[in-house]
Amino acid sequence: MNRKTLVLPAVVGLLAPVLAACGGSDGGSNSGDAIVVGTTDSFKASKEAPAPLDPAYAYDVGTWNILRQTVQTLMVQPRGDGEPEPEAAERCGFTDTGNERYACTLRKDLKFSNGDPVTAKDVKFSIDRALRIKAEGGPVGLLSTVDTIETQGDREVIFHLKTADATFPFKLSTPVAGIVNPKDYEKGKLREGFAVDGSGPYTLESEVKDNALVKAVFTKNPNYKGQLKVKNSKVEMRSYESAADMGTALEKGDIDLMTRSMTPDQINKLRGATDSNINLVEMPGLEIRYLAFNTDASTVKSRAVRQAMAQIVNRGELIAKVYGSQAEPLYSMVPATITGHSNSFFNKYGDPSVSKAKSLLAGANITTPVKVTLHYTTDHYGAATKPEFEVLKKQLNASGLFDVSITGTTWDKFIPAERAGDYDVWGMGWFPDFPDADNYLAPFLDKDNFLKSPYTNKNIINNLIPESRREADRLTASKSLTTIQDVVADDVPLLPLWQGKQYIAARDDITGAEWALNSSSTLQLWELGRGIG
Repeated sequence: MNRKTLVLPAVVGLLAPVLAACGGSDGGSNSGDAIVVGTTDSFKASKEAPAPLDPAYAYDVGTWNILRQTVQTLMVQPRGDGEPEPEAAERCGFTDTGNERYACTLRKDLKFSNGDPVTAKDVKFSIDRALRIKAEGGPVGLLSTVDTIETQGDREVIFHLKTADATFPFKLSTPVAGIVNPKDYEKGKLREGFAVDGSGPYTLESEVKDNALVKAVFTKNPNYKGQLKVKNSKVEMRSYESAADMGTALEKGDIDLMTRSMTPDQINKLRGATDSNINLVEMPGLEIRYLAFNTDASTVKSRAVRQAMAQIVNRGELIAKVYGSQAEPLYSMVPATITGHSNSFFNKYGDPSVSKAKSLLAGANITTPVKVTLHYTTDHYGAATKPEFEVLKKQLNASGLFDVSITGTTWDKFIPAERAGDYDVWGMGWFPDFPDADNYLAPFLDKDNFLKSPYTNKNIINNLIPESRREADRLTASKSLTTIQDVVADDVPLLPLWQGKQYIAARDDITGAEWALNSSSTLQLWELGRGIG
């Protein structure tokens, strides 16, 4: 193993010996200067998206990584992954055999950061609020199985579900289920701007310029009461316009750690360094990239057009030219490391074939070349996104069957345009809300899907998704999950491209970097500390 590169295995049980060889993670200081973290995530408020940090609205990995530090949830995904564990709750569990009644008891003397008590009524208010606001393209779909919420006294919360949902404990660990104070958040209106208040491990102070969050200062919350062990007193997160600027800041010592998104070249350079004071941590990731289709748009309304694109795209070539060893081909919306994964797209299309694509289009009487624009975001998934779309364009155009152009747009304009239906085909990434196959399928295919896609399949919505959620044993749910993936490969409302690894680069006096991201790309700032370089 390269002295400066720590590679974490996918199996949690293997983590302990690897970390012991590379230095313990509990030696960080709980005092001293703020630990400074760099990111290329951008956080902007606009007329179309005025409340980027409201738990009822926020639904991307960057904003969730702010909320996870500040807004407490009943459950939390544990260090090293696994089944969710109580956080604001003292205990939670299903109280019936059908997985339709879920009860939680809050910890005693739980408080918001301002000292106000956190009660069961606040939990009910927070989740009812997200359901009532029902922000377009937001995370409310995660709460779709909630029927009613009952409280008993100050500490008991009971969720009555519409249907069985074995994944519900995971959903209570996501920011949409974050507990907010009714004094700070209105019942039926989003909270605009960049203020966040909760009962999580940190409080937040936001530095804003031109309606953009340029620095977020997380200070240890003295009133926090939960299972997380906070190993520092303050963390600053700074946003950079480019990975190059962020990398320069790390080299100069202006920041202590950088995370998403580094470029493939930066990662390769850090991986090969042997005399650097910067450590690269490589971790298994559950991030995926895919193309989404507006199945009502004239250019791609025909299933044959979408199938032809699926038949032409060469994932191996795409990864080799852009991402190298940092990604792997993906033949389903469900990553290969998740229980229930099926290689449905490879099973249907096999290796890339222009002749097969030509036959598909000819059989549907489609005039070629099909003219279509692929849209991508320029500032959300990293600098490699544009080269990725250039390769996709070249592959499709080289077939002679497509006339593809590509257009890049900044994230603050990209998402409102996508939600408004302005794009026929667009590229997206997905960082899971929780590590279960359901979370790679239901958000895209269930009612009120977050992409606002017009594609619907009644069998998936009414039968297959509910069937899979009835199974507490996720391996038993694989039959329904595989059928869903096969339907997606046949209809192609979505076209999976690749599954990626994730990386952190940190100066060698920073401890806990190997725990600072979990497999769902959740940033866990409380794990960071200062040691000896």
